[in-house]
Amino acid sequence: MPDPATEPDRCPWSGDDPLYVRYHDEEWGVPSRNETHLFEMLCLEGQQAGLSWITVLKKRERYREVFCGFDAAELADRGDAIVKRAIHDPGVIRHRGKLDAIVTNARATLRLREETGPLSEHLWSFVGGEPVVNRLKSLAEAPSVTEASTRMSKDLKKRGFAFVGPTTCYAFMQAVGMVNDHLVSCFRHPECM
Repeated sequence: MPDPATEPDRCPWSGDDPLYVRYHDEEWGVPSRNETHLFEMLCLEGQQAGLSWITVLKKRERYREVFCGFDAAELADRGDAIVKRAIHDPGVIRHRGKLDAIVTNARATLRLREETGPLSEHLWSFVGGEPVVNRLKSLAEAPSVTEASTRMSKDLKKRGFAFVGPTTCYAFMQAVGMVNDHLVSCFRHPECM
């Protein structure tokens, strides 16, 4: 167990689960433009709907194994067979709609790439290509939806993506560093700009 006296100040949501702390310290809020990572996070945020993030985080490695490392092209091609097997896999969330959404989103990603270019450029366009840096003093100040996440949600739904509501899109934007919602007291806030 870490010594609280030597631990840096963190966002309180990270708790004390080592997996959650590592996710907070190393990934959450770090600006990412990696296509595979962005696709993975968009899909995983959709898996979270109605659940806690730690539930998804604990199953993340199995999702990567089952869903071809979130390779959109491979999922678009083999996805239906993958979902048929995954629905019986206790290592993932066995919700048919959520599992189907991963394949749906892979196919929508490939269409988007053909129509407008890279997924990363399209997604980052909703924040003008640069992270939005908020200066939150408490978790209560963090929104669950913004105008940008609402625009992203509407656009992605129009393009055939699934499980991409405005709240899911905002959680995604926070996770991949499009928005820096680390509290100002958190040691990660200045590092994620």
